[in-house]
Amino acid sequence: MSLPYKVLGAPGSPYSRKLRSVLRYRRIPFTWANRNSKEDVNTPSVPVNLLPVMVLPGEKGDYSEAKIDSTPIIRYLEQQHSERSVIPTNPVMAFLDYLIEDYADEWLTKAMFHFRWAHKRNVEFARSILPRWTMTHLSEEEIAPMSKAISERQIERLRYVGSNEVTGEFIEESYRKFIELMALHITGRRFIFGDRPGSSDFGIFGQLTQLAQTDPTCRDLTLEVAPRVFAWCDNVEDLSGLEPEVSDWMELEAIPNTLKEILKEIGRTYVPFLLANAKAVAEGKEEWESEIDGKLWKQMPFVYQAKCLTWIREEFGSLEETDQIKVLHLLEGSGCEVLIYESDLLSF
Repeated sequence: MSLPYKVLGAPGSPYSRKLRSVLRYRRIPFTWANRNSKEDVNTPSVPVNLLPVMVLPGEKGDYSEAKIDSTPIIRYLEQQHSERSVIPTNPVMAFLDYLIEDYADEWLTKAMFHFRWAHKRNVEFARSILPRWTMTHLSEEEIAPMSKAISERQIERLRYVGSNEVTGEFIEESYRKFIELMALHITGRRFIFGDRPGSSDFGIFGQLTQLAQTDPTCRDLTLEVAPRVFAWCDNVEDLSGLEPEVSDWMELEAIPNTLKEILKEIGRTYVPFLLANAKAVAEGKEEWESEIDGKLWKQMPFVYQAKCLTWIREEFGSLEETDQIKVLHLLEGSGCEVLIYESDLLSF
C-alpha cells in the first residue's frame, strides 16, 4: 500500500478544516496532525507557511513534496482520484461552484478574521483556546506569553484583511445577510448545488467552523438568525457516509431563486471589492478607498486577492463559448457579471 496523504493543519484554521472535510467525504486516505507539533517532522519546505500543508507520498515510500492553498490542492486531488468528485459535472455549474468557493475563501474569511480579532470577547476566547489547540506540550506558564503574542500578531493583521473602524459594521452586516440567505437555500436541499457537496460547500464550511460554531459573538448571531446553518456545519464535518449519485447535482434549468440571491450578495460585496483591490494593486497604492454598496471601504491592497480575480476570469475563459453565454445569462443582474464584462484583464 502507498502512504496516505499527510495533512498538517490546526483546528482553528478554516482552510485546514475545509481540506480535512473534503478528504473525509472523498474517502481518500490521509493522516492529520497539528502543524508544528511533534508529528510535523521532516516536512518538505513550502514557499509560504500557510495552513494547511498537504504532504504527498513519494515513489520511494517517503514524503517528498508538500502543497499549500486549499483550492489548488482540491483540484490536484480531482486529477489524482476520480471517485466522489466535488466538482459539478455541468461546466456552467462548475464555474459557479468555483466563484462561490472563492467568495467563501476570500470574503467570508474577512468576517472570520474580523469577528475573532475585533471583538474583545472573541479575542479573549481566541487568546485562551488557539495555543491550547496546537501547543499541547506546553505548560500553562509557557502558554501565557504565547497567547499574548498570537493575539497581538493577529490583531495587527486586521489591516491586511480590511477590518477597521470604517468597514467593521459592513463586514458584520454582510455575514448576517449571507447566513440568512444560506439558511433559505439549504431548506429542502442539502448543499449549494443539490444533494451532493461541491467544492464551494467545503469552502463555506471551513469559514463557518469558526464563524458559526467557535467564536462566541458570531456563534451567538448564527444561532439567533440561522440555526439551520449551525446544524449544517455539523453534518459537513464528516460526509464519508454519504453515497452521492450523479443525479444529485442540481440541474442548470432548476437553479432556484435562493441561489440567485446568494450570487447577488456576492455581486453586492465581494465583486466590487475584487475590482477595486485589483486596481489598487496594479497602481501600486499603499492603501485604497472605494464605495461598496454605498458604504466606504478602506484597506491595504492584497496581491493574492488580485490574483483571485485573474483566476476567476481564467476559469470563465476555459469554458466553451456556449457555456460562457449560459454563465453570463445566469449572472445578469447579479452584480457578478462585471467580473467578466470588463475588458481590461489584469495579470498579477
